[in-house]
Amino acid sequence: MRLAADARALGRFVGGLRRFLNWRITVDEARAIVRERLERRPDDFLNTVRHAVFLNPRSPYLPLLRQAEVAFEDLERMVRADGVEAALEALCDAGVYVTFEEFKGRRPIVRGGLELPVTARDFDNPHARRSFGTRTSGSSGRATRTALDLDHMTDEVPVRAIEADAFGMMHAPMGMWRAMPPSATGLKNALYACAMGNVARRWFTPVTARQIRAPLRTRMATELVMGAAALCGTHLPRPEYLPLERADVLVDWAAETLRTEGCCLLRSFVSMAVRICEVARDRGVDLTGTGFMGGGELPTPAKVRVINAAGAVLAPSYAMTELGSIGVACARPADANDVHLAKDLVALLARPLRVPGWPVAVNAFYVTTLRPHAPRMMLNVELDDCGVIERRSCGCPLEEAGYHEHVRQIRSYRKLTGEGVTLVEGEAVRVLEEVLPGRFGGSPLDYQLLEEEDEGGYTRLILLVSQRIDLSDERAVVEAALAALRENGRPSAFAAAFWEQAGSLRVRRAEPVWNMGGKFVPLCVAERLKEAGR
Repeated sequence: MRLAADARALGRFVGGLRRFLNWRITVDEARAIVRERLERRPDDFLNTVRHAVFLNPRSPYLPLLRQAEVAFEDLERMVRADGVEAALEALCDAGVYVTFEEFKGRRPIVRGGLELPVTARDFDNPHARRSFGTRTSGSSGRATRTALDLDHMTDEVPVRAIEADAFGMMHAPMGMWRAMPPSATGLKNALYACAMGNVARRWFTPVTARQIRAPLRTRMATELVMGAAALCGTHLPRPEYLPLERADVLVDWAAETLRTEGCCLLRSFVSMAVRICEVARDRGVDLTGTGFMGGGELPTPAKVRVINAAGAVLAPSYAMTELGSIGVACARPADANDVHLAKDLVALLARPLRVPGWPVAVNAFYVTTLRPHAPRMMLNVELDDCGVIERRSCGCPLEEAGYHEHVRQIRSYRKLTGEGVTLVEGEAVRVLEEVLPGRFGGSPLDYQLLEEEDEGGYTRLILLVSQRIDLSDERAVVEAALAALRENGRPSAFAAAFWEQAGSLRVRRAEPVWNMGGKFVPLCVAERLKEAGR
């Protein structure tokens, strides 16, 4: 039954591909579409929730709404009176929200006397019909199945067009270092570029179909989509295997493109961009005129410095596979990950949340789907990220398009736990990306914290240090890390005191773990290690 449904969805995807590939959006058209959607935002939200939740008897949100005694008419009245965000805040207060673990299907939804077992598939949008089966990267745990929907991509194109234009990269010669299907990112970026009149020149993939055990149906579907695009007159580049240690190939491609055409655009994860820029620096190659664009990882000041030192610029997007764009890069940012909230696509709340095992609260993000064709229906879903949402005038082209809200200081509060004491990711980043490289050499990609259980059942925190670092005293690394944690403030100092006493933090000389799609995260848990095959 599932196979037949997937085949029908793929058929609809291929059937609609000609129209999508023949579409060439202009910047003026993109701005007009965004402004129109911003004006009808309340209606879009209500229509989406009505069809994907209230008229969907299988929706996991329905029991929460019933328990809160909120009917559609009640929600409509709240939105008309006070706006979308105020209505969503009221729903959150009434228990209508989904935690990150619940959304991933790892825990049942529990609210008061309600306990509802769920899987990740329960949040699929029933109206995402023209779909290509893909999966998430697995950076927050085991990869989950999702869908690349052609109607949803059509919604996303105007946002991506005005972002690329803001950085002067709308028509820059483009290369990609993105994983092949079943990962969604590579194919999706290639198709987006087509709609903007900028077919990718090269597509490099850090993994092969064999490495990621791509099922036969995915490989056949990929060939079908590539063939259908060719019949439409669009020859998408075929993925070329390029392992992470061969960033020099992309340095050569960028240098030659800059020499002949004056600019180039590379779409990759942030850490992959850092790899490219490190190689360029070591070889004395100036990447001025190169723009890196992409989401999937939160840029940190240390990573941005490496990219900028090579002469390149970074335009970081804030997105997730299950939803699409949340924020698009500000051309005049206030910090390393300052993005404009894509308010025509999503609603975003920042609410105080106390992280278990952590003595302070964070401003946790909760996101809601506004457009009708997003792969997953999300209604106040916790993102495992926190930060600041503010209305600020920056004067960049995205503000002119109607995006006045900014999201910045974005960081994850994903957690590692040792000896019953928790460290959140945001508190460890400065130590791993600035303190240790500054003291012992290397870059932000050479140090990583790994949580694992030893043979005695104790949770140990392993500090992975790349073998390319010339290290004579491993204990000095532990002492430097603990000292830096103590300087971070009371919560980190609390963790450092416990771990020093218990001897929980240990050094291992090994290359830090990247997931199969090419993402690098500072804190790595067991599930991510399994995904990487380590």
